[in-house]
Amino acid sequence: MIARVEIRAKLMASFDRITSNPNILNGQPTIRGMRLSVRRVIEALAVYPNWDDLRREYPELEPEDIRQALEFAARNLDGSVQPLKPV
Repeated sequence: MIARVEIRAKLMASFDRITSNPNILNGQPTIRGMRLSVRRVIEALAVYPNWDDLRREYPELEPEDIRQALEFAARNLDGSVQPLKPV
């Protein structure tokens, strides 16, 4: 169990742009302490898949912010399968 905690701590250390503060967005993971959540960045990427377009909409974002948001989201998927309705 301790090994998992240590591995998770090392992985989180690589996210130097992802922060969590209980006073900002109720502790949701945010980009560099701004009121811009990782979730919002991922959602915005669905609307603006071109990073340049995304950065025009959110000029405070830097390319490394976007990269870390994507990596953070990918690493935090729980692996459960969400059933979809047949098309």
